[in-house]
Amino acid sequence: MRPARALIDLSALRHNYRLARRLGGGKALAVVKADAYGHGAVRCAQALQGEADGFAVACIEEALALREAGISAPILLLEGFFEASELPLLIQHELWCVLHSQWQIDALEAAATSAYMSGKRLKVWLKMDTGMHRLGLSPGEYATVWQRLAAMAHVQLMVAMSHFARADEPDCPRTAEQAASFVDSVQLLAGAAGPALSLSNSPALLAWPQLRNDWARPGLMLYGASPLAGDDVRASQLQPVMTLESRVIAVRTLDAGEPIGYGGRFVTDQPTRVGVVAMGYADGYPQFAPNGTPVSIDGRNGCVIGRVSMDMLTVDLSDHPQAGVGSVVRLWGEGAPTAAQLAAQCGTSAYQLLCGLKRVPRVYLGG
Repeated sequence: MRPARALIDLSALRHNYRLARRLGGGKALAVVKADAYGHGAVRCAQALQGEADGFAVACIEEALALREAGISAPILLLEGFFEASELPLLIQHELWCVLHSQWQIDALEAAATSAYMSGKRLKVWLKMDTGMHRLGLSPGEYATVWQRLAAMAHVQLMVAMSHFARADEPDCPRTAEQAASFVDSVQLLAGAAGPALSLSNSPALLAWPQLRNDWARPGLMLYGASPLAGDDVRASQLQPVMTLESRVIAVRTLDAGEPIGYGGRFVTDQPTRVGVVAMGYADGYPQFAPNGTPVSIDGRNGCVIGRVSMDMLTVDLSDHPQAGVGSVVRLWGEGAPTAAQLAAQCGTSAYQLLCGLKRVPRVYLGG
């Protein structure tokens, strides 16, 4: 069997969820969209079942996969429904739904007399666009739509929410401006206490913990990767959930002046012992990782040399005399660079690295 694999530490996942919930100060939905950022949504949700206040996914297909696996906790559809024909499934499977556009409000209103709504109420979150300019109602129309939904007997309004565009930049004033716009708008809603609020994703939980969050929405941080560029005392408490590793499958010693790999991007400047590792960009490792990108070889620091191929990459074994065929090479995670560190070295993001994992089997630990 090909030795490439991803070790998924479910105890680290639970640790990170508890940290996110503590920072948020209220409840927290564990975001498991995109197959839990490459970690396996079903297994991750099962590991958090009974502890997480609920889960969040992008679409109904992801929600139904969790329900079929026995996940009974609340599940929020972050993009809501895409067609009115999905509404019966939302009711049947007791899914929560984000509403962000007028057409969804119209469709939900039209569904009031449908047979599947008889005696049922759809639990909804209403999204405000405070500056992300992606999904959400404008602050000026928000209160009117809220009151319109409140008048629908088949709807249960739960949470007012928004989403930050630059929360991963702690010194940028944009997040404070978005938060102020949101608070000003929701104050117009009926009720002395106002609605429950949901503002913070992972970067906001780490960089803006002072914000009120009745419902936080941690995503990337659940998996032990920091969305912040610099060092952060809160992010330092995260534990990596995924460790990507493989093994050396061949070793050769090259003379000085020999090119390695496609394009000859690396040329040896001295006799060099080279290890070939069963890991490539078809597995999700960055194709253009530069020469010198750090890895761990049998627990010691090593580096990539030469261009990453589809199925293989090469590492320098010159300073690893004991390493050979079968040596364990860790690409990111425990005992290796973090996904965020590797992403920064390769000009990408931890989000893309983790979500881009494919073909590599996952092995679950601490279940």
